[in-house]
This record gives sequence, structure tokens and C-alpha cells, in this order.
Amino acid sequence: MVRTYYFDLKDSVATSDRTGLQFQTVGGAIEHSKDLARRLRSDPRLTDRALSIIVLDQDGREVHREAVYPDD
Repeated sequence: MVRTYYFDLKDSVATSDRTGLQFQTVGGAIEHSKDLARRLRSDPRLTDRALSIIVLDQDGREVHREAVYPDD
């Protein structure tokens, strides 16, 4: 069963993902958040070291939280 997952960005101001992406499993959504975090880490415009990606399922429940800068 395909489900929609949302990838909100959370730092000092939250940014909500209103579109979402579909994945067969929660594991696929988590892997996507890890890939997204890797890409965001390389963006020199981002300066907030507390930035996280919050993965929400289609019911609005948090299923994973991925730190963009995990070593800080």
C-alpha cells in the first residue's frame, strides 16, 4: 500500500511540506529524509545547525526526525 509522507523542515521557524511524496514503506520515506539531509548539508546558504527534517505520515504522525547536521 502506497502512503504519502511529508518532510517538514524545523529550525527556529518551521516550514511545512504541503505536497508530500509517496512511498511503499516508512523505510523509504526515512531513506529519503537522510538523502535530503545530505543535500541540505552541502548548501552554504543554510546556517542553522539545529535544522532537522521531520517525517510525517499521511495521518500527521511523526515517524522520524533526521538532523541535517548530526555531528553538531
